[in-house]
Amino acid sequence: MSSRKRPDLGAFIRQQREIAQQSIRDLAKRAGVSNPYLSQIERGLRKPSADILQQIARALEISAETLYERAGMMDPKEAQGNAVVDAVANDTRLSDEQKQAMLAIYRSFVVGDTP
Repeated sequence: MSSRKRPDLGAFIRQQREIAQQSIRDLAKRAGVSNPYLSQIERGLRKPSADILQQIARALEISAETLYERAGMMDPKEAQGNAVVDAVANDTRLSDEQKQAMLAIYRSFVVGDTP
């Protein structure tokens, strides 16, 4: 476990929203949730479901696994691997063949890499 304190889920979502220069209203609309509900998530008053986290992640253009990890729904090591797979899969500059090759190489390096 890291000795640095990480922002809680709501603060992290707010931070990512601000980095993306989105208003709370814009992010709520893009994520398909209400403004008050998103505000409550950001303030730590509500704990969103995995589906809502996925919608927020998509709207912020970040990995859903990053939010799952922050919410305590996923092991950080598992989230790390999925983030790599997601990044490769979502990179529109790569052809399907290039994506498959990169993922094959990545998986060959991490096979047997268990905690």
